Amino acid sequence: MLKQALVSLSLIISLQALAAPVQLADSTEGEILTNEAGMSLYVFDKDRPGMSNCNDSCADNWPPLAATADDQADGDYGIVTRADGSLQWSYKGQPLYLWKQDRQAGDMSGDGKFGVWHLARP
Repeated sequence: MLKQALVSLSLIISLQALAAPVQLADSTEGEILTNEAGMSLYVFDKDRPGMSNCNDSCADNWPPLAATADDQADGDYGIVTRADGSLQWSYKGQPLYLWKQDRQAGDMSGDGKFGVWHLARP
């Protein structure tokens, strides 16, 4: 019985580790997606479904929400392969990013930036 409980607990922990590191948050702009630390996530108008077009210096300013080879897509959350071969989480096919100028949970200073960056919304 104890062994079965430990196996079940181990499976639950493993599945949680593979889930998208995204949560919903209420903001002054409505419901948005954030990372696990509460930092706002963004989408980029110049991306195509399942493909990031934010590379090099763009990615320095807009860090991709990184995924690992052990992560698995689930529901609306997918994983895209970037031009450099690294992996990035996506929501409904749109790659997800952070904005380096956001300093603390709840900051949304990247929304509307350059007319092509927007808060990620469920």
